[in-house]
Amino acid sequence: MLSTLVAALVLAAAGGVWLWSLPPQPAQSTPPPIAETETEAALAALKPNKARPTIAILGINDGTEVTDYVMPYGILKRADVADVVALSVHDGPVNLFPALKVEADATIAEFDTTHPDGADYVIVPAMSRDDDAQALAWLQIQAQKGATIIGVCAGAKVVAAAGLLDGKRATTHWYYRDELLKKHPTIEYVSNRRIVIDNGIATTTGITASMPMMLTLIEAIAGREKADSVARDLGLATWDARHDSDAFSFTRPFATTAIANTAAIWNKETLGLELQPGVDEVSLALVADAWSRTYRSQAVTFASSEEPVHTRNGLRVLPDETVSELDVDEALPSIEDAPPAKTLDATLAAIAARHGQATAEFVAMQLEYPQPAGPQP
Repeated sequence: MLSTLVAALVLAAAGGVWLWSLPPQPAQSTPPPIAETETEAALAALKPNKARPTIAILGINDGTEVTDYVMPYGILKRADVADVVALSVHDGPVNLFPALKVEADATIAEFDTTHPDGADYVIVPAMSRDDDAQALAWLQIQAQKGATIIGVCAGAKVVAAAGLLDGKRATTHWYYRDELLKKHPTIEYVSNRRIVIDNGIATTTGITASMPMMLTLIEAIAGREKADSVARDLGLATWDARHDSDAFSFTRPFATTAIANTAAIWNKETLGLELQPGVDEVSLALVADAWSRTYRSQAVTFASSEEPVHTRNGLRVLPDETVSELDVDEALPSIEDAPPAKTLDATLAAIAARHGQATAEFVAMQLEYPQPAGPQP
C-alpha cells in the first residue's frame, strides 16, 4: 500500500515538473499577407483538367475524423462545381471520431468500377490509424492516375504513409508535426501556412483549415466569385493561406485542462444531438466535434427511427440512438440555420459557459481554430 502511495507521489511530482516546463501561453503574431504570386501559383497547381471534376473523399470504416470527412463534403456539395463522392474502404458505415456515423456513397472498389480513370482530386482526412493497407494502396493508385491528393489536418500522416510526401513541402496539424517529421524526415515542413501545395500533393494545418482549403479548391475550379459566394454562406470573411503557427502549441493550460477534464470521472456527460432532415452537415460536424473534444462531454445523435437522416446536401447520417431508446444527460439545442463558422463560435461560447473558458480554448486549440469564442485573458 505504502509503495503504491510513494509511486503515485513520485509520478505526481514528476508530472508537476513536466507541466511547469511547458510554455504558459503560445506566442502570437500577425502573419503577413500572402503574396499574390504565391496565391496564383497555388490556384494554378489546383487547376482541374476538365470543367466539372470528380472529387473523392476517403474514409476508413473504423475511425475517420468527423469534421475532416464531413466538412469538405458539405462545402464542395453546396458549391456544386464538381461531382463529390464520399467513400469508404469497406462496406458498412463509416464510424467517425469523436462523433457521428455515416453511410458512404460508395466503397473504393465500387468507385474504381464507375471511375476507371480515377478521381481528379482525393481528399484524405485524419484517420484513427495511418496503416490501412487498402487505403494506402488505393491512394497510391489514384496518385499514379493523376489525382491531386489533399491531406486535411493529420490526413497528411496517411498521405505520407502512402509514400506521397517524400521530399515534398508540407504542413499538418500542430500536434502531429513532430511525429510526421520523425517518421518522414525528407518532408520539408512549412510554417505559417494553412495550405501547402507541392507537385500534386496539398496539405493543410488543423481541422478547421479544411474550410479555406475547400474554398481555394473551389476558386481553382470555378473562379473567385463562386468561392466568395460560398465563403459568405459559410460565414467566413477571410480564407487565405495565412496562419500563425506559433499560436498553436502544447502549452501548460492545454495540458492542465486535458488532465483535469480527464480526471473528472464523476462529472462526465452525454449530450443528445437531434438529427433533423436537411440539417447543415458542416454545422452538424462542427457542433458534434467540438462538444466531444471537451474531455467532459460526448455528443450522441438521435432521431425518430434507425433510418439514416439526409442532411442539407445529401449525406446520410445514422443516428446513435432512437428517441424511444434515448439515454442522455441533456439534449443540445437544435442546430440553427446559421452560417457554420458562426455556429462554431456559438458552440465554443456554450462550452465556455458550461465548462469554463479554459475548456473552450482547449477545444479551439485541438481544432486549430484561430479565434476561440469568449473573452481572452
